[in-house]
Amino acid sequence: MYRVISRKSNLDVAGLHVLRRFFCNVTIPEVSASNRYIHSNQEYKGENQSENGIQEYDIAIVGGGMVGMALACSLASSVLTRKLSVAIIDDNPALTSGSGINKMELLIQESVWDYTGLGYTRYNARDVNKEVLGCVVENKVLLSSLSLCMQEKEFQKTVLPSRLASMAIQSSMSSTKMDSQLAKLELADGTNVAAKLVVGADGGRSRVRELAGFRSTGRKYPQNAIICTVEHSISNHCAWQRFLPAGPIALLPIGENFSNIVWTMSPKESSDRKAMNDEDFVKAVNHALDYGYGPHPQSKSSIDKLFSSFTSDVVSSNESFEVPPNAVKLASDRMVFPLSLVHTDTYAKSRVVLIGDAAHTVHPLAGQGVNLGFGDASALSKVISEGTAVGIDIGQISVLRKYESERKPANYMMATILDGVQKAYSFDLGPLNALRAAAFHGAQYISPLKKNIILYASGEQKLPFFSWR
Repeated sequence: MYRVISRKSNLDVAGLHVLRRFFCNVTIPEVSASNRYIHSNQEYKGENQSENGIQEYDIAIVGGGMVGMALACSLASSVLTRKLSVAIIDDNPALTSGSGINKMELLIQESVWDYTGLGYTRYNARDVNKEVLGCVVENKVLLSSLSLCMQEKEFQKTVLPSRLASMAIQSSMSSTKMDSQLAKLELADGTNVAAKLVVGADGGRSRVRELAGFRSTGRKYPQNAIICTVEHSISNHCAWQRFLPAGPIALLPIGENFSNIVWTMSPKESSDRKAMNDEDFVKAVNHALDYGYGPHPQSKSSIDKLFSSFTSDVVSSNESFEVPPNAVKLASDRMVFPLSLVHTDTYAKSRVVLIGDAAHTVHPLAGQGVNLGFGDASALSKVISEGTAVGIDIGQISVLRKYESERKPANYMMATILDGVQKAYSFDLGPLNALRAAAFHGAQYISPLKKNIILYASGEQKLPFFSWR
């Protein structure tokens, strides 16, 4: 369940995410037994088989989660790529589940503060002349929408409900060029397929990444995230995030009187919180979002008066701190996920490319992980379209490196920023608290800074370099 201003670590399976503005425009259908995943009668049967009976595809997408499905939907929506034969490989039963709360909520504003009471900032869509900052959408609602998008197109897809067991590069038996290469995939159910390009969209524990021998660097954070849904007595239309000594807690509206909780803490504390009865856990949530761990931000503090001298033309700079609405009861189970920072050294090899968490995982404190994956899907789709338009083999490393050169710097930049924020809140020291407070107030009162933060987080600005407007 997730997150804010537009964009997971390994949290996709839990449910909700704040998405890029582009995905806010996706039609949200009714989720029902007749509208699940993409097992439709429009599946591509294809005639491109090799002499040994192995079905050959242009693209095999391993992973039918949000990022993999976003890539498939993008390919289906382009006149240059919709005729490509595509296999989607995934056996996750969660993708066909129709149970749970099916919600979507547009975000207009967000409040962020810390436990010391010194730092506070508020973001409003009107700060950048927008109607919304982003939206929070449940996984299965988005998956169903992406599925519907493909069903409405003349898209040659085949869904293979299995897992990837092994992968190798071999010569194409059906090609007139004997040196032409294909990736051969053996699935857990014994099926064998081949593809010009294999896309690893299979998450942080990517089998494609492992089999293709991609090297990665990173570390495990000494933190877990608890994720759940709570109900309020009143409606909630604002995203809230408070930085606590052990990690941030976020309250994210998902429609009507429901919100998602994403609470980062130590592994031991997460075990204790998960073991609490529902009533005690709800009390702990309300305590963490109110006076727990420290006071509310004060609008008349000395540092506030210092920064308020800046002339500001943004709406939210004049908005005072408000307390989030109390949770009255739990509306879902609590799930716990370990957090980590991982980045592969390269995103592409001949015939194989990684997108989303298969290539990079980041700290969820700003909810940007899944949006980075959407950015990957969009960039890769563009590169495939360009290659198809001029007749280039889409599995060639020279083609795939164009995707890597666009996405790797942007993903690395976001990962570095989020890791820096996580480290900044790993220590409770007086001078550091003052610096953090200054950063909060700078974002609250300095208009160009606030606008650039919003545009960068929402994906409209590629790098966090500031233009003075």
